[in-house]
Amino acid sequence: MLNLEIMEFVEKQILPRYNDFGSSHGLRHAQTVIAESLVLADKLGADKNMCYIVAAYHDLGLEGPRAIHHLTSGKILQSDARLKRWFSTEQIKVMKEAVEDHRASSSHQPRSIYGKIVAEADRELEPETVFTRTILYGFEHYPEMSEEEHWERFAEHLTNKYSEVGYIHLWIPNSPNHQRLNNLRNIIRDKAKLREVFNRLYPTLKPVK
Repeated sequence: MLNLEIMEFVEKQILPRYNDFGSSHGLRHAQTVIAESLVLADKLGADKNMCYIVAAYHDLGLEGPRAIHHLTSGKILQSDARLKRWFSTEQIKVMKEAVEDHRASSSHQPRSIYGKIVAEADRELEPETVFTRTILYGFEHYPEMSEEEHWERFAEHLTNKYSEVGYIHLWIPNSPNHQRLNNLRNIIRDKAKLREVFNRLYPTLKPVK
């Protein structure tokens, strides 16, 4: 069972920081990763309070350079002395490493079950969610691009990350994400279908100037 003091601390002191990260990696994403992490913790018998903290801190490093955000997030967690109220030094070390290991492009297997859980929860592989977040990320980081350039970036990113030759890894066997990834790959493989998805979502997500 989750510690209510930890929940109150996270909701008041940690989660509001995600409001600065835009729509693609903002508060909704953090809350989704937390919820999915807790479901996996139940299934795998992991400490729910540790999973909750790992998920809550996993993207705080986006306050700095994105390329090393997973490492920065780990440092933020480890240096937060308030966590010593609830966790041992060893637990904090495990949680720090889990945060460091969550990144989708990581080539090595997470060092603990906590790293595997947050990595799995972070994937958010429901196709509509993936497509929406990819377009939103383009608007947030490349506002100067034309619609056709956004399409090209969209298709390239999805292929590089989620296709059969993409860099994404799933670390928990038989998790629901395996079927979601298969569904996603079926759409990515069909470029005409993928373009239909883009054409449907793009105008609904485009920022109003």
